Amino acid sequence: MEKFEITVEKEQEGMRTDAFLASVTDNSLSRSYIQKLMEQNQISVNGDTGKAKKYKVKSGDVLTILIPEPETLDVCAENIPLEIVYEDSDVAVINKPKGMVVHPAPGNEHGTMVNALLYHCKDLSTIGGVIRPGIVHRIDKDTSGLIMIAKNDAAHISLAEQLKVHSITRIYKAVVYNNIKEDEGTVDLPIGRSPSNRFKMAVVPDGRRAVTHYRVLERFGNYTYIEAQLETGRTHQIRVHMSHIKHPLLGDSVYGPSKTVFGENTQMLHAGTLGFNHPRTGEYMVFSSELPDNFTGVLNKLRLG
Repeated sequence: MEKFEITVEKEQEGMRTDAFLASVTDNSLSRSYIQKLMEQNQISVNGDTGKAKKYKVKSGDVLTILIPEPETLDVCAENIPLEIVYEDSDVAVINKPKGMVVHPAPGNEHGTMVNALLYHCKDLSTIGGVIRPGIVHRIDKDTSGLIMIAKNDAAHISLAEQLKVHSITRIYKAVVYNNIKEDEGTVDLPIGRSPSNRFKMAVVPDGRRAVTHYRVLERFGNYTYIEAQLETGRTHQIRVHMSHIKHPLLGDSVYGPSKTVFGENTQMLHAGTLGFNHPRTGEYMVFSSELPDNFTGVLNKLRLG
């Protein structure tokens, strides 16, 4: 049994307990799973387990979550549409839609990219285990774009080594709050678990080195459209770094304002370019993905003023 405590901040007041916890855990706990934990009296508000259901949180409330040891998940193939950008006997490149979880977890056992991969691909590497076959790296549920998949263990080892030495090209497009005055810049700050919320990441002195390079593409007064290139690949890296320098991603309620803008309540982040050396031939391969409709829709609104 794991125990987590999360304190409600002022800007999060008024949210229902299940919605609040889904938000601050960045959907790693689904609302249905949170509701199941409530039924089992595993969630309390200021020590009161009976208060959690339908309660609207207030600033300063301390929510305690007890998460049971995970059950063994039976990961099955599911006929889910999947956009395969490239595939051979060693690797595949998938264009993941916004809203799709990469691999199963408690509360998200079905409908993930892994469930789809097991249906569409004959072979996947085993290094990631039963839950993460073929998965070399991840992108967040609400981030769209390109992700590479290893179809055998040798390919997995090669791609993982390229990630380790930072030789893989990963370039994202994002819309952030506020005007970035400089045309380009670099954030070189360590990232680790937030001391106040284990489900969030933060810039912390004892974190792992994290480097993000960014470049302004367009300015819209209170918002800026940027390109961000990862030198390292820490969890939520772009989101944490941009929030730390006072430019959180539009729609990112975990690291930025909780309000909805242009109808977007998830981060405006798209993994648009992915490049790596093919694990068998050594050939450098680069792939690109067009912005999804919701992203271009927001840009069009910004351009119209």
